[in-house]
Amino acid sequence: MRIRSISPIACENTKFMTKNLMQIWTNVKYEEPAIEMLRECLKQRQCYLNMNTSDETDIVFGQPPLDLIGGTPTIRWIHLDSAGYDRYDSSEFRAMAAGRGLIVTNSSSVYNEPCAQHAAAMILSLARRLPQSYKSQLNDQAWPMMKLRAESRLLNNQNIVLLGFGAIARRLVELLEPFGVRISAVRRSSTGEESIAIFPHSELKARFAEADHIVNLLPANETTRGFIDDSLLKYVKPGANFYNIGRGSTVDHDALLRTLESGQLAAAYLDVTDPEPLPPGHPLWKTPNCYITPHTAGGHTDERPRLINHFLLNLDRFVAGDDLIDRII
Repeated sequence: MRIRSISPIACENTKFMTKNLMQIWTNVKYEEPAIEMLRECLKQRQCYLNMNTSDETDIVFGQPPLDLIGGTPTIRWIHLDSAGYDRYDSSEFRAMAAGRGLIVTNSSSVYNEPCAQHAAAMILSLARRLPQSYKSQLNDQAWPMMKLRAESRLLNNQNIVLLGFGAIARRLVELLEPFGVRISAVRRSSTGEESIAIFPHSELKARFAEADHIVNLLPANETTRGFIDDSLLKYVKPGANFYNIGRGSTVDHDALLRTLESGQLAAAYLDVTDPEPLPPGHPLWKTPNCYITPHTAGGHTDERPRLINHFLLNLDRFVAGDDLIDRII
């Protein structure tokens, strides 16, 4: 089930009651008003919020350590307050979860909109040479009108290739379609229900050679570490732009740096890096055609209430025995 938007919390109208008092453990570090709101909403559902470990925990909300999950067999459902689930996306964890009947959900429905808007903003800004104009304002305060006008692109008929096709990618497609772009995605398999052309990994090099924009949305797991390396980047179409909104570990940053310095890539935009934070003095900070934001793509002013509301929505579905939203395991 897909949710286009999630409204702020409104728990005062909730009449949902459970037969037994459930213990919900959390390690979220939210501001106190948000924690109080969560506690009050759970109280109305006859659920007890526990911020200390307990041998009787039923549900976990946040980012639980693996040893806590393994040592607490009463846990039936884990809801992550993030779209990423790197540490839980391993064959060992999935086998453990399957053996216990453990359900795991994430918060993709909270982050697909801000991340997609963030990616679209950078694609547009690079096409219209906005970072270059800003650099000129900060430094030489020149007036490179003719140069920047000549370099500015229209997105119409530009070829955009997405690596991965999850919730963020689907929303990004919706945002970019009005610009007349040609969008395709590379993923392991196709459901046949995608709104754009889907290509298998075996065609990745051919897609790189045709793409004006490559948007990496891959998650971090055992198979994606260093996935984008020299062996792929050498096929990049000269003058293309690269964007990483996925995970920093999926990109070989030394290979990316070489491709940028050679001029084969016109520019790169990174919201995520490896390591993170990117250390001061790292060459990518000063690479003229590399633009970095500090993992802010998912941020928005009502992030906390939307995360809590998403959890509460799933909690009601969990107790009712309905399918959960954003289930990953």
